[in-house]
Amino acid sequence: MANIHELLAHRAPAHALQQPFYVSQDVYQADLEHIFYRDWLYAIPACQLIKTGSYVTMRVGAYEIVIVRGRDGEIRAFHNSCRHRGSIVCKSREGQVAKLVCPYHQWTYDLDGKLLWASNMGPDFDPTQHGLKPVHLRNLKGLIYVCLAPTAPDFDAFARMASPYLDVHDLNDAKVAHTSTFIERANWKLVWENNRECYHCSANHPALCRSFPLDPEIAGVSPDGSISAKLQAHFDRCASAGAPAQFMISDDGQYRVARMPLEDPAVSFTMDGKAAVAKKLGRVELPDAGSLLMFHYPSTWNHFLPDHSLTFRVTPISPMETEVTTTWLVHKDAVEGVDYDLKRLTEVWNATNDEDREITETNQRGILSPAYQPGPYSPDWESGVIQFVDWYAGSLERSLTPLAIAAE
Repeated sequence: MANIHELLAHRAPAHALQQPFYVSQDVYQADLEHIFYRDWLYAIPACQLIKTGSYVTMRVGAYEIVIVRGRDGEIRAFHNSCRHRGSIVCKSREGQVAKLVCPYHQWTYDLDGKLLWASNMGPDFDPTQHGLKPVHLRNLKGLIYVCLAPTAPDFDAFARMASPYLDVHDLNDAKVAHTSTFIERANWKLVWENNRECYHCSANHPALCRSFPLDPEIAGVSPDGSISAKLQAHFDRCASAGAPAQFMISDDGQYRVARMPLEDPAVSFTMDGKAAVAKKLGRVELPDAGSLLMFHYPSTWNHFLPDHSLTFRVTPISPMETEVTTTWLVHKDAVEGVDYDLKRLTEVWNATNDEDREITETNQRGILSPAYQPGPYSPDWESGVIQFVDWYAGSLERSLTPLAIAAE
């Protein structure tokens, strides 16, 4: 059994984590209980649930969740477990229903979770006490977040920071053009570490490097918070055009927003660098405003461009397996084959995702070796990785400390 307190105490600053953090069932369970079961998690774009009764299901560790659009237009989340004998209520990954009906004994719930019908339960049965259990949910400018904790942590600070940046992208006017879901046979932290640097990009991502800059300042986090004059000029130019851009990060490092330039003259993530969608999503007037990069640990990073947007969701499913879902969003009135070509829209990130999957799986295989020893991160190229690992270790340590004190 891994001694997580001891592992955290002996962690070398600015170094990769020790092997148990990437392979241990004990650490994986701690990650679920102290991070994924407690923090706000990105779930879906709101536009994925278009009509009344549209729903999606998702699993986080042991929890099954259903997210559904109600008759009043509101999106709600519930534990996907019948209040009778616990059966899964919605079995499909997504669908549309008039009511939520348990397939076992047909207990029937309204779209707001209220129990409407349960046969032969006797005269003392009170249906108002047996509605579906709710899950905390927030809709941030068209992005749905959920939280499994009994009492959810603060969300408002993140919403206040991100809302002005997201507002100009009009995600409530979006539709899903394409969704890709795959499994990386690697620990979820390796998926994040790979995302937080472009040290590997020139040798591994030929398509992405046509548009995404190799400048480490774009992907990283300067240890002293400094910003180059060139990048500051980009921020100021975007802000003057009505698209907030300034680099901002939370005090604990959990979330960040910044509108970063693309590789000149690229304006979108396409093979030729030109816009992918003629009918653009949002009101970003500068074609070369670049990408609004937003991350929120532990579950999502995003790219919001002047013509379309991408969301990424990270969900651990075992100590060495991670589900990654990518969603491409375009304007709701954009017509495939007229305003955009689906292959052209998706080919850069489809290729990049596939390359990243191979990278992280190869990394995981190497870490399994008894010869593995954590090495140092590059202070120039991997500052974003250092920032992520520090956030992870700090979050886990803060959550575990009250338990350690109580056990003494």
